[in-house]
Amino acid sequence: MTTQSYGLPVPEPNALTQPFWDAARRHELVVQRCRPGSHLFFYPREYCPVCLSGELEWVAVSGRGRLYSHTVVNQPGDPRFQSRIPYVYAVVQLDEGPRMVSNLVDCAPEDARVDMCVAVTFDDVTPQISLPKFRPA
Repeated sequence: MTTQSYGLPVPEPNALTQPFWDAARRHELVVQRCRPGSHLFFYPREYCPVCLSGELEWVAVSGRGRLYSHTVVNQPGDPRFQSRIPYVYAVVQLDEGPRMVSNLVDCAPEDARVDMCVAVTFDDVTPQISLPKFRPA
């Protein structure tokens, strides 16, 4: 990860992850799907974690889901995040099945609840990178 004018680390897309970041820049959430078995999964991989097929494609998902788990960060591991505390580090279970790690935004940390409905929103942190985050739905 590099730090640009955003002031915080930003992802560095590579050949495997570039389609995800291209979609996020368009404010579209995508995950990988295994063509033979139709398994949906996230984080990006070269092989399906269920059947090990390498026949993968990127598909759009709704961006809706539920808060599966979360924690409130009050003491960041990286001092560059100090100005952002407290923030909610979240695991979201997408309606389509995969889980994603992200942040819960537009929600007071004390209001975050497991199983609350959430929807994706995008934080345009640089001209090239938009970070998918989630907000209460």
